[in-house]
Amino acid sequence: MFARRGPSALAALLLLCCYTTHAAAADLADKLRDDSELSQSTAKSFKRLMPVRFYSLLEQNPVANSTLSLRSCTIFVPTNEAFQRHKGPTHVLYHITTAAFSKDQLEKTVSSDMDGNPPLYITKSRNGDIYVNNARIIPSLSVELTNREGKRQVMHIIDEVLEPLTSLPTAKTEINNLDALQFIQKADQLTVGDNKLRTYRSQMALMKKESLYMAPGAHTFLLPVDEGFKITTRSSLVDGKVIDGHVIPNTVIFTAASQHDEPKTSAAFEDQLKVTVSFFKQKDGKMYVKSNTIVGDAKHPEGVVLSEIVKANIPVKNGVIHLIRRPLMIIDTTVTQFLQSFKFMNDNGENGALRKFLEVIMDAGGAVLDGINNLSEVTILAPSNEAWNTSSIDNIIRDRQRMSDILNMHIIKERLNVEKIRQKNANMIAQVPTVNNRTFLYFNINGEGADAKITVEGGGVNATVLQADVAQTNGYVHIIDHVLGVPHTTVLGKLETDPMMKATYEMGHFSNFNDQLNNTQRRYTFFVPRDKGWQKTELDYPSAHKKLFMRDFAYHSKYILERHLVIADHVFTMKDLAQMSLTTDNVVLPTFRDSLKMKVTEEAGHLHDEYASHEWTGYVITWNFKKINVYRPDVECTNGIIHVIDYPLLQEKDVVVSGGSYLPESSICIMLANLIMITVAKFLN
Repeated sequence: MFARRGPSALAALLLLCCYTTHAAAADLADKLRDDSELSQSTAKSFKRLMPVRFYSLLEQNPVANSTLSLRSCTIFVPTNEAFQRHKGPTHVLYHITTAAFSKDQLEKTVSSDMDGNPPLYITKSRNGDIYVNNARIIPSLSVELTNREGKRQVMHIIDEVLEPLTSLPTAKTEINNLDALQFIQKADQLTVGDNKLRTYRSQMALMKKESLYMAPGAHTFLLPVDEGFKITTRSSLVDGKVIDGHVIPNTVIFTAASQHDEPKTSAAFEDQLKVTVSFFKQKDGKMYVKSNTIVGDAKHPEGVVLSEIVKANIPVKNGVIHLIRRPLMIIDTTVTQFLQSFKFMNDNGENGALRKFLEVIMDAGGAVLDGINNLSEVTILAPSNEAWNTSSIDNIIRDRQRMSDILNMHIIKERLNVEKIRQKNANMIAQVPTVNNRTFLYFNINGEGADAKITVEGGGVNATVLQADVAQTNGYVHIIDHVLGVPHTTVLGKLETDPMMKATYEMGHFSNFNDQLNNTQRRYTFFVPRDKGWQKTELDYPSAHKKLFMRDFAYHSKYILERHLVIADHVFTMKDLAQMSLTTDNVVLPTFRDSLKMKVTEEAGHLHDEYASHEWTGYVITWNFKKINVYRPDVECTNGIIHVIDYPLLQEKDVVVSGGSYLPESSICIMLANLIMITVAKFLN
């Protein structure tokens, strides 16, 4: 039957069947034979459903026709959208393998029908997706049938056109199915764009590492292009261990199938040196790879090195190759040089992860960069490109002085990696001074290892560290997801997201106090006791502390919180309050119920915590004859300002829990019922 219709009709039927998720193969054959209308319209329907280009390739390729007519096979068919995105030739035989594999039967590699039989690599992700090289199989569109020869055939629809490694048209000989070593040796004859590998190739040969790249199996190879060796001394740092760090053995990683930021053991992982490699994608779609030298030595310092992938997913006989912009593991630039490197990458606007950060620094006059350059030890909290895309920043970015202050808030005068932050967090949320005078950053770490989430707060903004420990010769860069010092949340938003204010948020939540804090028509000055401050009240007044966090005592909790909230037509910074306190014994501030009387002074010493390592001048509130340290002044929000204080504004009479002062509503109801019953009884008597 299929011989009578011809192989092109069979190809059309196969491709049409990929859109049919039901019916057995025999039923399809019967329908083709019995339904003349379907038989006559098969090719037409196929052309409507599938790209004419791929249909033509099938129709014109005698090997493909023969395979479809006579043999078992699996064919991977790209979608219309995949062809619209694809540039360059399509190799139809690279989409066919001469054995039938359902999704469950696909092994780690299958041989394609292209000349030399280059392998296709199968990856099964944690969520159940299956990838062929970098293309995902669309599970609902797979179909199986049997041809006239009784051969089983399977079709899978994929979301990308498969691209094999091919030689340039000018190459003297056809090149098929190369391993990674042959790729490096013949890169100048291959379709890899303008990317050259001559420097890395020379170092590989000098270090006698050819065996690493010709090893059988399935590996991931990361090859730095010549552009990454513009620093003339860099090539000399590419020793044997560095080359090992560019290979992930026994694992094939295509970018679409890669797990974000999941460390993989490199070939440079041994007793004295431990290097992992991982992939991650930015929101703009750019793919990066990073090495993390967890355990270093004299020649290979610890830390993270980032490199953008400039050409991804090049399949070879023993795995996959990604061309990267610069070599991994090598730390040979200062923080300033690292930032400046984003200015000189491409002319097409693809200038890397911190392009916008550098632009803002230069627009602010460049003095910030000079300041960084003068520091012998420095850590930068660098906002990602996406972090700058907010209207709140647009309003101030032209104010050079304001932007200079904001940028300096991202600079720390010490080498501060995650391990050191963790050590600082042993006794408290890590608090670190910045170059911006009187401004501190507050770090918090939740979790361990690769699952750790690091947050930093500065100037009222909470940011998450997207990429930590990018190492430079004089410090570290941590990439964050928000610009510090430019508020983008209300007082309520800040309260519910800040790890230091959880207790106050919870108390305000169950007492309905928080409901008002989202009002953008008001201006709030909120004195927020940090969690440690509430813990101190637990020691001072254990019974009362317990009741303050019980719903039955919500009225009293709300009353106490209202004392901490100043509502006016403007906010009161700590500097404002200190200035006002110079002319009066008590500054009177309007609160929700009454007024708040306090005096604010500046005092030197270890004001913030007994574990603090620095001395500085800080603010102290005197209220009701108590001195309360201001832990974090002037946390800006879109509708007000927060001052984080070390102890709540509590009076002794507020926390009396005996004598009926703190009776829950249920107890009051019982007492009233008892009084009524006693009165009725007396009346009856």
